[in-house]
Amino acid sequence: MVTLFYYALVAFVSLLLVVNLVRSRSWERDVLYVIVLVPFLLRLLRLK
Repeated sequence: MVTLFYYALVAFVSLLLVVNLVRSRSWERDVLYVIVLVPFLLRLLRLK
């Protein structure tokens, strides 16, 4: 149960990061969002 909640939370945060990445206008923020998003995507894919 805790694991499902954890993956749901990671998916939600990843979704928020992707939405902010799409809305972003500056390339500096784009790079920052991608750097932050990579570990979340690796967790969702269970690659740690």
